[in-house]
Amino acid sequence: MTIKSFDEIIDKLRQRTHRARMAVAAAADEHTLEAVFRARSEGLVEPILVGDEVRIREICASHGYELAAPAAAGALPLVPIIDIPDNAEACRAAVKLVHEGKADLLMKGGTDTKLYLKAVVDREMGLGTGKLMSHVNLVELPGYHKIFALTDMAMVPYPTLEMKKDMLHNAADVLFKLGAGEMPEAGAADAQLTLKAAILTCVEKVNPKMPETVEAAEIAKWVNDGGLPGVIADGPLSYDIAISREVAEVKGYVSEVAGDADILLGPDIHATNMLGKCLQISAGARGAGFIVGTKCPVVLTSRGATAEEKYLSIVLAAAVA
Repeated sequence: MTIKSFDEIIDKLRQRTHRARMAVAAAADEHTLEAVFRARSEGLVEPILVGDEVRIREICASHGYELAAPAAAGALPLVPIIDIPDNAEACRAAVKLVHEGKADLLMKGGTDTKLYLKAVVDREMGLGTGKLMSHVNLVELPGYHKIFALTDMAMVPYPTLEMKKDMLHNAADVLFKLGAGEMPEAGAADAQLTLKAAILTCVEKVNPKMPETVEAAEIAKWVNDGGLPGVIADGPLSYDIAISREVAEVKGYVSEVAGDADILLGPDIHATNMLGKCLQISAGARGAGFIVGTKCPVVLTSRGATAEEKYLSIVLAAAVA
């Protein structure tokens, strides 16, 4: 099964009776609160706002966001606020809520990413599990027939070969949890349910002078030799071939992945981040993502992210929480 749009994920999430509890770190941010209250009004999450209470209440009042439950049947629950004006302390407190079992997922509000991640990766009080933490961004691209995962835009600057394998595993796990494909039983792979991964470089041939191409070939071989059940891979592969069957045909490139990729694994954070932002800002794509390999989904969006992107990131995190 493929997922064609974010709307499909939203519709499935609305059918759930359980609402994920979401701790919002440094919540005094207009776009963040817009996204949070939209998700709350649709019954997708129950937020816990951690941050400057005075500023949070000012923003909510100016936009008409209800913090207290109206006196009506079926009213939404009260939105708790934990008053911590200092952003670093707010991040630590939000992470603590996850540790205490009071929150199912975490979201960054109006704070510097460095402060937020410092709390997330803290050795004693952070959200590490022993697995690699990586960022998975889902992209709905006009003209492409399904949503695909792009990794890693925000977490791992210069991944090693083994890190790239872990990043690919994390991305596949997210798609499996969302229902895009199905992890096959040992020794029984169904081609119709197999996720397809493109290991991206700027060319389609291995060039010893381009170590990224060498690694891409090694990762593809590892996947296809059974290293990642439920996934097939091709690499090195250029973006145009990974996304367009027509380009693959023109170039005479034959591959099951060509024009049908579910996962795009970039060579490093710079190339992948630029690709993701280019697709969203210049090509009209809808994108959203979060950190995985953690004790709970960790929503991390750019300071320049729109309320729509933040909302979609909440949707994805809640869907896999």
